[in-house]
Amino acid sequence: MKGKLFFVILCLGLCLLLAGCGGEEATEPVSRSDFALDPLCTIPLYDPADQGLLDRAFELIAAEEALLSRTVEGSDVWRVNQAAGESVTVSEDTAELISLGLEYSELSHGVFDITVGRLTELWDFGGANHVPAEWELPPALSSVDYRNLTLDGCQVALSDPEARLELGAVAKGYIADRVAQLLKEEGAKSAVIDLGGNVVTLGAKPGGEAWKIGVQQPFGAERSELIGLIEAEGDLSLVTSGVYERNFERNGVLYHHILDPRTGFPADTDVIGVTVVSHSSARGDALSTVCLLLGMEEGSRLLEADPDVLGAVWVDKAGEVYVQGDVDFTPAP
Repeated sequence: MKGKLFFVILCLGLCLLLAGCGGEEATEPVSRSDFALDPLCTIPLYDPADQGLLDRAFELIAAEEALLSRTVEGSDVWRVNQAAGESVTVSEDTAELISLGLEYSELSHGVFDITVGRLTELWDFGGANHVPAEWELPPALSSVDYRNLTLDGCQVALSDPEARLELGAVAKGYIADRVAQLLKEEGAKSAVIDLGGNVVTLGAKPGGEAWKIGVQQPFGAERSELIGLIEAEGDLSLVTSGVYERNFERNGVLYHHILDPRTGFPADTDVIGVTVVSHSSARGDALSTVCLLLGMEEGSRLLEADPDVLGAVWVDKAGEVYVQGDVDFTPAP
């Protein structure tokens, strides 16, 4: 991590990330928004303002989702999960993402685990919103162990036929990186890729100003309620994991979608949200989830040791905001 580790305590209430651009623009972008990867994805492309290139970016998003989604029939992940332990040939992109997922599964000693799919299916967030009965959890928990997944080139197998691969905690970041790579290869110098909680900035705004990424007031009535801004210069990734996006309430209890494979229940640490600022959206995606699962003390040490990470914005249960490392965060007035 660049710079000295430090914390600035800001008593501002709850805080998470929402992409936005501030200031006067020197030129109008071409922009497109589509519902993909669950949330609304938006890309404003300033330089060049090329509609054809923008359309190709969204075609790439759709193609990657068709490979990596657990719920898309025929996807690489779907085929691995349906193979009953047999080896499956997957694309190079899928193999690369599985390798990254295994890296962070090992780094966190299984606190982050990409074989958590049966738990995800059991809770069914966004569908039935099911709170598992006590007897339902042990069979699902017993299938969660990243060491049961083998990756040899593009050959993937789950030795436990009951296990389910789930790449949702890293897929959006990986896709954001692939879109950024496409745009840069085609000469793009100014753009923002917003995949809903995963934001990648390219270059600077027309006129040379830094991008301004709005930090959302979680649980606010409107997503436009902000408590601060992060300024991003150059090619950077900002990824948020938090308890406020996908959740439901049952009998006065709020259940969110980031599941702890040690308990089978939603993660319960001193952190309710963390935004990781780094040079890789895929790695930032994994790290933001790991940090929420580990809590602030362990998570901050993990970020400090990662040379790809510039810093992070943390929100604890008391609603205090902590800024770690090299992050230019300005609280809202």
